[in-house]
Amino acid sequence: MTEQHANQATTPATARDINPDALQVILATDCGSTTTKAILIEKVDGVYRQTYRGEAPTTVEEPAADVTIGVINAATEVGELAGRRLVDEHGLLMRPARGRDGCDIYISTSSAGGGLQMLVGGVVKEMTGASAQRAALGAGAIVMDVLAANDRRKPHEQIQRIRDLRPDMMLLAGGTDGGTTRHVVQLAELVAPARPQPRFGGQYRMPVIYAGNKDAAGMVADVLDAVCDLSTVPNLRPTLEQENLAPARDRIHDLFLEHVMAHAPGYDKLIAWADAPIMPTPGAVGDILRTIAERQQLNVVGVDIGGATTDMFSVFDGAFNRTVSANLGMSYSISNVCAEATLPQILRWVPYDCDERTLRNRVKNKMIRPTTIPQTLEALIFEQAVSREALRLAYVQHREFAVGLSGVQQQRSVGDAFRQEVGGKSLVDNMRLNLLVASGGVLSHAPRMVQTAMMLIDAFEPEGITRLAKDSIFMMPHLGVLAQVHPRAAMEVFERDCLVYLGTCIAPKGTAKAGQPLCRYRLTGGLTAQGQLIAGDLLRLPLADQSACEVTLEPFAGFDVGAGPGKPLTAPVHGGTVGVILDGRGRPLQLPHDRALGQTIVANWNRAVEMYPE
Repeated sequence: MTEQHANQATTPATARDINPDALQVILATDCGSTTTKAILIEKVDGVYRQTYRGEAPTTVEEPAADVTIGVINAATEVGELAGRRLVDEHGLLMRPARGRDGCDIYISTSSAGGGLQMLVGGVVKEMTGASAQRAALGAGAIVMDVLAANDRRKPHEQIQRIRDLRPDMMLLAGGTDGGTTRHVVQLAELVAPARPQPRFGGQYRMPVIYAGNKDAAGMVADVLDAVCDLSTVPNLRPTLEQENLAPARDRIHDLFLEHVMAHAPGYDKLIAWADAPIMPTPGAVGDILRTIAERQQLNVVGVDIGGATTDMFSVFDGAFNRTVSANLGMSYSISNVCAEATLPQILRWVPYDCDERTLRNRVKNKMIRPTTIPQTLEALIFEQAVSREALRLAYVQHREFAVGLSGVQQQRSVGDAFRQEVGGKSLVDNMRLNLLVASGGVLSHAPRMVQTAMMLIDAFEPEGITRLAKDSIFMMPHLGVLAQVHPRAAMEVFERDCLVYLGTCIAPKGTAKAGQPLCRYRLTGGLTAQGQLIAGDLLRLPLADQSACEVTLEPFAGFDVGAGPGKPLTAPVHGGTVGVILDGRGRPLQLPHDRALGQTIVANWNRAVEMYPE
């Protein structure tokens, strides 16, 4: 092996200075639990574009037990499609780019091995426990449990819980700076006798981050130093009115690389190859959504629905929140969706008679054969009905969690913190939502774009005027990590190649009897139409992508389209592959309890927007 090849294999490229303006060819991968996805981003006519995509099975498990094999296989496929040699004869990525060989930088995200799994703890579950949970979720983790002095479990139950879970790392918080130390130390004394063992790497100790009262740091260290790899960062709740989540999040990212990734098979090599720190996949998705929201001054909600979990992201007025519904998914967790939503709720969306036993068998088959896809129209309709309920439940959980929540250094009052116990006002406001972004197999790969749009509308119930989009090939993780290196390139690809704009939903808020007029509408410009939107109606009007028009809405008394009850609104409307959907079904959306009547109504809605072939 030449000296150049040896350096490429052993020296982290992050040590090199990266000049963003000099980057012409960028290779990015996302190492998922089953598939490693690679994309090539190139500078074309002065603008960055996503040009080629490839994928290969992830090889973190036996018999390969080396994640870089899957990366090389995916990169080889991309190179063959692009006519560019990205991998040399030694099986290494070629950098920098020279002519038709190599790339300028390589970046990656990962959720292989189940992603980052954490256990968090705080003195009061609704205060420091919630703050610790937000810090972990914001860093891309799945929070397995929240320990607290007031969680009603006995000490021996909490100790056993720590032993059973085997998380990747732990985050402990509690107490304001200068406040009491006793309860914080008691929390540490639960961890010490548990002697927690991490999932990966039997030869290293559990990473534990302490982000509580600085006056208790020494006492916590005395308790935990002998059994854990303890890191101390500034208090994430320095005062009752303030959260400071950034230091804890940054340390989570560092430990993710140093411990979790470094001890997973082959990740030491992957870390050395990458030109930027490897990020957990959900953390990267959150970063790109936060970037687009900040740059375009939008309120954004994004969802990624997978086989086992559903990740929900929101940015409202700059405040970023993320939740993971670990029991809501479309394959491994589909039985949980049916149990939590109940089968009658799912069947609301199914416009045909069906045998309950057959449906339950279909659910079980999906669990044991998670990669199968619907083979009949009836199976497709049922799967999309399940997805509506999974998304709805995940969104309910997200809105309940995003109550008076904060981003970094966000001020909160003492009263707000205590009101979380009884459910204060959520930061997530559907009337102020500008952009709703879909990702995940059931949404991204629906046979018709209008099916994706209607799954979003039925589950999230957007109000007023809301633009709908989906991630074309699930490249948001790649762009999230790219934004850390080259924000302009990430934004250019995001806007031109990542999102497929479905169109716009216009939905008055309020409920009415069938046949009652909700509002008058008039569209001018790229689309000309006018009329009255009647309660129960669902209209789809064609407006192509890259096209726009202006809509004037005049709601009747008691209905709100964004300017207040009964107040008119004039606003721009953007087109897409689906067009403009005028939703007169009311908010909140209510379906009749009578099964036969419900089937007729849902079938009429499906025909109105051409969801399924006749």
